[in-house]
Amino acid sequence: MNESTCRFCGTELACSFANLGDSPLANSFLSPLSDNPNEEFFPLHAFVCSHCFLVQLKEYAKPERIFQDYPYFSSYSDSWLEHVSKYVNLVASRFSLDENSQVIEIASNDGYLLQYFKSKKIPAIGIEPAANIAEAAIRKGIETRIQFFSSETAKNLLNEGLQADLIIANNVLAHVPQLNNFIEGLKILLSDKGVITIEFPHLLELIKGSQFDTIYHEHFSYFSLMTAKDIFAAHNLKIFDVDQLPHHGGSLRIYVCHVENENKMTSRRVFDLLEYEAESGLSNIETYLNFEDRIRNTKEELTSLLNQLKRDGKKIVGFGAPAKGNTLLNYCGIGKEILEYTVDETPFKQGLLLPGTHIPIFSMEKIKETRPDYILILPWNWRNEIIKKLSDTREWGTKFIIAIPRVEVI
Repeated sequence: MNESTCRFCGTELACSFANLGDSPLANSFLSPLSDNPNEEFFPLHAFVCSHCFLVQLKEYAKPERIFQDYPYFSSYSDSWLEHVSKYVNLVASRFSLDENSQVIEIASNDGYLLQYFKSKKIPAIGIEPAANIAEAAIRKGIETRIQFFSSETAKNLLNEGLQADLIIANNVLAHVPQLNNFIEGLKILLSDKGVITIEFPHLLELIKGSQFDTIYHEHFSYFSLMTAKDIFAAHNLKIFDVDQLPHHGGSLRIYVCHVENENKMTSRRVFDLLEYEAESGLSNIETYLNFEDRIRNTKEELTSLLNQLKRDGKKIVGFGAPAKGNTLLNYCGIGKEILEYTVDETPFKQGLLLPGTHIPIFSMEKIKETRPDYILILPWNWRNEIIKKLSDTREWGTKFIIAIPRVEVI
């Protein structure tokens, strides 16, 4: 792909969707032992294709650099484990999966999902490019190939005699710069009667909820159902069903099969959601071009609130070290002079510094030690779970700040 053209249809990218300035890679955490003179910043500028309406970033950093050693382990979220456990029960029943079936998950992380197929004795293989995370899955006894998925990967698996009755790709489609090659690989690997399920944040919810912080360099593309339908159709695949999910601020789970598979009729849910997206303006370029004004409003409101609290002598800290939080903090210019530190439950992030802002990351115990007045929740999509975990802080009067979808103190 020419980096100035749409990665799906090749149309020249001239329409700005969200210009968030220069930012480091959202998961490039830093060691406090280094002065980090070579920390790199890249343009964080999303465009929208005026032809197919795919929102996308240009490929400023290669996937090999972003995902080779990845700090996000899915197993650390109880809510997410509950979500995927229910998913496995659902699809195993709906598509009659058993010990004679073959499941393949793309971007299988630490085996957080495939462990539930393993417990049902349904054969499952993971494909995961980050070696540090893949090794965690292998230690759980889950067969995992350490590589990026592509059409070439699919051909190699096919030559081994592997073909999938179910392909899972949760929150990975956005991470793929070579979009057409990736989807072609899915088609190659899918058995004649097989199904692909893919989950991704819903672009419509991103726009409605001003979720600009979900824009970062590892997310190359942002999808509506309308655009996803056209992309898969171009590869002779059809979306025959869709679920709307609450996760990540509002996500879609699409169900995909070969167009020749006449057993899978397109559900009413697909037509209804396509109609809703059209009514919401997703086929109108003006909907996308107006998004930047809303981003600036959130920035001004949040920074005004935090600066006033600091002038009042309040101690403000953060909860979480998610990629979305790093987009928010860097775009809003919120550094350690405002946010003294943040905490994260993932041991691999503790003791490091957030990229760009260099805010230190501690374990949860730090909050009890310092008793802050305010906690800015960076992974706002888990706000209820986090507030429940931090309920003890109410004893000394701590309040929580949420920035997305609107700035509020609770």
